[in-house]
Amino acid sequence: MRSNDLRTEGIPSDVRFEAREAPAPHRTWGTNLEEQAVQQMHNACDLPISIRGALMPDAHVGYGLPIGGVLGTENAVIPYAVGVDIACRVKISVYDLPVEWLETGEERLISAIDQETRFGIGANLKRPRQHSVLDADWSVSPVTKQHKDKARKQLGTSGSGNHFVEFGILECDEQSGLGLPAGSYLAMLSHSGSRGPGAKVAGHYSKRAQELHPELPDRLRHLAWLDLDSDTGREYWASMELMGEYAAANHECIHRHIAANLGAEVLWSHENHHNFAWKETHHGDEQIVHRKGATPAGEGVLGIIPGSMASPTYVVRGKGEPSSLNSAAHGAGRVMSRTRAKKTISWDEVRPVLERHRVKLLSAGIDEAPMVYKNIDEVMAAQSDLVDPIARFSPRLVKMAPAGERPED
Repeated sequence: MRSNDLRTEGIPSDVRFEAREAPAPHRTWGTNLEEQAVQQMHNACDLPISIRGALMPDAHVGYGLPIGGVLGTENAVIPYAVGVDIACRVKISVYDLPVEWLETGEERLISAIDQETRFGIGANLKRPRQHSVLDADWSVSPVTKQHKDKARKQLGTSGSGNHFVEFGILECDEQSGLGLPAGSYLAMLSHSGSRGPGAKVAGHYSKRAQELHPELPDRLRHLAWLDLDSDTGREYWASMELMGEYAAANHECIHRHIAANLGAEVLWSHENHHNFAWKETHHGDEQIVHRKGATPAGEGVLGIIPGSMASPTYVVRGKGEPSSLNSAAHGAGRVMSRTRAKKTISWDEVRPVLERHRVKLLSAGIDEAPMVYKNIDEVMAAQSDLVDPIARFSPRLVKMAPAGERPED
C-alpha cells in the first residue's frame, strides 16, 4: 500500500487502510469532464466494498462521490454517495389546460406557484400540508424522530439552490408511449428533495460513518460507509427510505395543490429520485447501487432529465445498459461553481438568453444562470446508449429561490 495515502498514526494496525490490488471496474460517459470529478470516481472504486462504478456525462465534483456518480457496493451504504439532499427528485404533471394559458393565463399560473409552495432555506408554509407520510414511523432513527415537526412544517416546500417549479410545454408524438395523443401540452415540472429533515439525516450519518472508519486516507474520508448488518447501517437505510417517501410527498403536495388552485385535471404524471441507494442485482451480484445525481434507467424505465432554466427537459426511456448499472444523467450538469458564477456572470448577460428562449424568470440566483450548465443536447447525445428521449419539455415560467434571501414565513 502507498504510505502517502494513509493516515496511520495512532491507528491500530488491524484497522489501517489496505489498498486493493486494482480498482473496481468502472466506465465513464461524456467528454471534457472535470478532472477532479473523474478522480473522485476512481477513488470510490478503490474502496474495499466497491463492486462496480459508472460516471455520467453531466458529472461534476461533489462530496465523496461526484455528482453524476454511480457506485455498486457490497452490503454497505455510503451516506455521501447518496447525497446531502436525500431523495432529491423531479416530477412532471401534464394538465388539461390549454397551452395558450402560458400567455393568457400567465398571472393565474404565477399566483398558483406563489400561493401553493415556498422557496428558500428553512422555507415553510403557514398552514402545514396534510399527507399520509406523516403517519409513517418516524422513530426509525433518533434523527427522523427529532425532526418530524420540521418535516411537517416544510412539507410542500421547494428549497433553495437548483430547486424549482416551472410551467412550460410538453411535446410528444404517437411513439412516446405516454398514453397521451401526439401534441403539445401545458405541464409543470418541479425539482426538490427531502428538505431540512433529509439534510439532518445525511449530516448525522455521514459523520457517524467517518467516525467508524478512521483508517481511511483523506482522499476517501467522505466515502466512509455503514455496514448494512450493523444497527447504524440499518438505521440509516430506514431513514433514507423514509426521506424518499417524504420527498415524494413533498412533490405530491406541490402538484396537487397547484392543480386544485388552477382547477386543473392531471392527464399524465411521472417522477423519479436521483439521490438515493437501491438494492439491485447486476452482473450476477447483489449490490447496493448508489445514484448520486443519476437517473434510474433500467430497460423500459421512464425518467426525467432536466436542462437549465432556458433549455429543454427530456422524458426518457431507459435502455438497461449493464455497464452503467442501469443509470443515466440527472440533468445538464454544472460547468462552473456557484462562487465563480457569482463573480463572473451578470444579469445583463442572462436576460437576452431568457428572452431568446421565451422564458419568464420569476426569481433565482445568478448562480443558476443558463451558462453555468452544460448543453443538455450534448449530454443527451453522450448517453444515447443509455436512454431514448421520448418527449420534450420547454420551460416558460420559472421560479427558484431568490438570491441570498431567506423566506419571510
